[in-house]
Amino acid sequence: MAWQIEGTYFENCSCDMVCPCSTSGLTVAADTERCTVMLAFHIDSGRSDDLDLSGITVCMLADTPALMTEGNWRAALLVDDKASAEQTEAINAIFGGQAGGPLADLAPLIGEMVGGGPAPIEYADDGRNHSVRVGDMVDVSVADFVSPLDATGKGIRVSGVGFPADTLAAGTATSAKVDAFGLSWDTSGKNSFSAPFAWSG
Repeated sequence: MAWQIEGTYFENCSCDMVCPCSTSGLTVAADTERCTVMLAFHIDSGRSDDLDLSGITVCMLADTPALMTEGNWRAALLVDDKASAEQTEAINAIFGGQAGGPLADLAPLIGEMVGGGPAPIEYADDGRNHSVRVGDMVDVSVADFVSPLDATGKGIRVSGVGFPADTLAAGTATSAKVDAFGLSWDTSGKNSFSAPFAWSG
């Protein structure tokens, strides 16, 4: 199975801005006793062998120890219900790490998949404001931060991160509520990152 996907992503977690977990390659502990994180990915273009994956949105949820490399994550993976059964199978393999690529390194950290499956996903991204709604389970909106001292208006960027992308835009959540499969939190006002991404495996 050869695959490649590219598009846009954003995340929100329980850390204050700027999250030390993502910026340290998961080697520094979160600001809180546990890390709770939501990541949303919209695939603008992509293929798995000859199967088109364009237009599909994926939402990942995880509750992890403060030091994420300790593993035993409780996680869930929700896939756009507009995807076909074949597309969903390919997406599950990619985002579950079984198909190789960048997520293969994270797969061993998951101790329990608490839920997942197809769900209605609404995703929006205007370049600075990002939002995702997954039925009544996930409702998260974030905004990239622009310093009042930044005359360019480009916003804060963190580079050299590597995953999910090399350069991330830093921001905070304007609202962030998750209640799915026993994973429940409100991380409004907490850290967010966003970026274009391009992966293959």
